[in-house]
Amino acid sequence: MKSLKRIIYSWVEQKFLGGCSNYNSLFTRKSCRSKKQAREMFSKNNIPHAKGDIFYGPIKPFRFVKKHGFPVVIKPNVSGFSRGSHFPINSYKDLLKAIVLVKIWWPSSVIEQYLEGKNYRVVVVKDEIMSVIRRYPPFVIGDGKSTINELIDYENKMRRQMALGPVIHSIQKSLGISRFLKKKKLFFTSIPLKEEKVTLYNRISLAPGGIIETLDKDSMHEQNRVLFLKILPCFNANILGVDAIFEKGIDIPYTDQRVIFLEVNSRPYLKMHDYPRYGEKQDLSHFYDVLNGLEIQQKDIY
Repeated sequence: MKSLKRIIYSWVEQKFLGGCSNYNSLFTRKSCRSKKQAREMFSKNNIPHAKGDIFYGPIKPFRFVKKHGFPVVIKPNVSGFSRGSHFPINSYKDLLKAIVLVKIWWPSSVIEQYLEGKNYRVVVVKDEIMSVIRRYPPFVIGDGKSTINELIDYENKMRRQMALGPVIHSIQKSLGISRFLKKKKLFFTSIPLKEEKVTLYNRISLAPGGIIETLDKDSMHEQNRVLFLKILPCFNANILGVDAIFEKGIDIPYTDQRVIFLEVNSRPYLKMHDYPRYGEKQDLSHFYDVLNGLEIQQKDIY
């Protein structure tokens, strides 16, 4: 049995956790492995979060929408990198489709309220904010004469020149992007206006070409900084990557806007913080020195 577990752990590590940090104990990692666990801890400690529910069949999601309305997000209860997530869902047709497709990833699924806003990953260590990034879905900026197809080529060229790969992926001219553009009555041959920002996909994950912008930690409002620091001891963690959406921005107090804390990542993918498409690369060596000096219990067990 132990040999089988080692094989499974090794496969999971290679398949889903390549490049992810490993600075928390097994106990901590188990305590924040699912979205449900995070939401329950947020509720217990008065951290603003989305109303949500766990479901296996279609009845609960439809009841949830009837009570709370659209838009919503459907996602696996256990996952990472936005795998299996569907958002924003604004119709019963799309809701039913998401309910079916999400089961590819995990048997138990989550439905939550969805908030349009600015998406952040904040890495928290003991008594400090390590790094703040804002995450975007892939987009291009029009120049008034180039097609979306040409603008994607230019953006990918810029990423190669900045040596962002393989952490930050090139934008793929995929069927998914084509379908997303079509919903906005756009095509790869469309020519955006000068300075027009064209979002190419709904997901912020890196695989379809998501974009990273590093932010100055001092730009975070003090009330928000205190709130993020409050989360770490809730999970008895050494480090957490905390995902949150702020309706107006992280520079404005959370009490003055709608805010949803989404989840905590006990093994945050720290490499992406070193490869920003926008903003300055930050020197995080001090934090790594401290983290690498920690003794982690059951570090090699998933």
